[in-house]
Amino acid sequence: MTTALPEWFYPGPSGGWTADMLDHLPPDAPKHVELIDGSLIFRPPQTGFHMLTVSLLTDRTLGMNTPPDLVVAREMTVTLGLQQRPEPDVLLVKRSALTLSVTSFKPEDVHLVVEVVSDESRERDRTTKPTKYANAGIKHFWRVEGEEDAKPVVYTFELEPAVRAYVPTGIHRKHLQADIGFPVDIDLDLDTFIG
Repeated sequence: MTTALPEWFYPGPSGGWTADMLDHLPPDAPKHVELIDGSLIFRPPQTGFHMLTVSLLTDRTLGMNTPPDLVVAREMTVTLGLQQRPEPDVLLVKRSALTLSVTSFKPEDVHLVVEVVSDESRERDRTTKPTKYANAGIKHFWRVEGEEDAKPVVYTFELEPAVRAYVPTGIHRKHLQADIGFPVDIDLDLDTFIG
């Protein structure tokens, strides 16, 4: 069954959508909308794997134990340019940047972005978004994929500033231990997490 797009969506503004337009979408717009290259991307319903992985990474006890100047955020956008406003699954941002009215972060306020890969987002999460995050100068990027047994595998990357590209720093199964300016130590067993 095909559902028609709402009138406000089609054909879209001349020249494409811009980052500031996302704050003014109508109330019937989907809750989570990204802007990639001037095009709106609507996120489909998430899987249990996706939800549990994001919840684990953002959990105050089991996830990242951040220093006082950083805070973990989830499912908020980062404005990378006029027509670029992706929505990472998890972000680590400067505490000073998180206000009650903020709808999108600036790249200079973001320390880490995490994308949990799903079938529909695979190409964007592996190629498109990391390139855009690196070009914007975001220092750390993690990509989380599910193996056949639905166990998370975390691929960690750090920005090489001279070329504005991410270099791999590790592949983590079962346990994530990394240093991103502070030590990270996370048990990746989703079964233990949900108890």
